[in-house]
Amino acid sequence: MPFVSLDFEATGLDFSRDTIISFGVVPVTEGRIDVGGAVYQLVDPLDVPLDRRAIPVHMLRPVDLAGAPSLEAARQALRAALGRRFLVTWFAEVEAAFLDKIFGGGRRRWMRRAVDVRRLVAALEGPEHGPLTLAACADRYRIPVADPHHALDDALVTAQLFLVTAAKLADRGIRSVDELAEAAPAASSANLRVRPPW
Repeated sequence: MPFVSLDFEATGLDFSRDTIISFGVVPVTEGRIDVGGAVYQLVDPLDVPLDRRAIPVHMLRPVDLAGAPSLEAARQALRAALGRRFLVTWFAEVEAAFLDKIFGGGRRRWMRRAVDVRRLVAALEGPEHGPLTLAACADRYRIPVADPHHALDDALVTAQLFLVTAAKLADRGIRSVDELAEAAPAASSANLRVRPPW
């Protein structure tokens, strides 16, 4: 099954108002991360203001986004990067909400096409799991984080965590995408709600 790890940075997390300002996409093919096939792009939010609390998190200012492609222009690059691959995300609800805004089709459709690695970590570690932030989980599984909250680095870290957790779950007999999807929702929903990082 070909996968692609996806991460968005956005103006905020109000899905009715906010929009993406960057995306990172990293293909995962036959259990290997294809760094050469990775795609990163800034997106001009046009008339959607950045939440001032988000700027210190993703470090993208309006001046950094001026002149970047509009969402309309970036849509084709994102569609090509995703292809027909199964999605790997850190927080599937967030990516699904923005994918629905960009392409339509409904959040549920995008959720059915995604493996949420955060939920895999929760399923793997059980109810006593530690903090479920990307940085904390990367540290627990000894995965280097070069540039937190940069869409491409977050997509790369998510891809690595996916391979690690999928391998550990395979040792427990969970070997297919369907089995991964079934294992993930069984995890405790505590700390799995959408919360901004500020």
